[in-house]
Amino acid sequence: MRTETKKRRKKEWSVYILRCGDGTLYTGIAKDIHKRIAQHSNGKGAVYTRTHLPVKLMYQENHGTRSEALIREAQIKRLPRLKKNQLILAAL
Repeated sequence: MRTETKKRRKKEWSVYILRCGDGTLYTGIAKDIHKRIAQHSNGKGAVYTRTHLPVKLMYQENHGTRSEALIREAQIKRLPRLKKNQLILAAL
């Protein structure tokens, strides 16, 4: 008897930067980025973005694990605004 194994495709974790309605930048992580952006846009995301609507996705990078994404998120959050804008421009 032959047993077939199903390979589950794991979703990658994403680090993202949003530009808020007042021009500020918000950095976060998500496993399903489209769902998370929808939550932010509907006022059900982070407390910060709820009060700074509307939001627009400006940057995204994928990482294999949540841990890797959290480390990268922390690195990006420590960057000055100029460097964050350079990341965004480089991705365009």
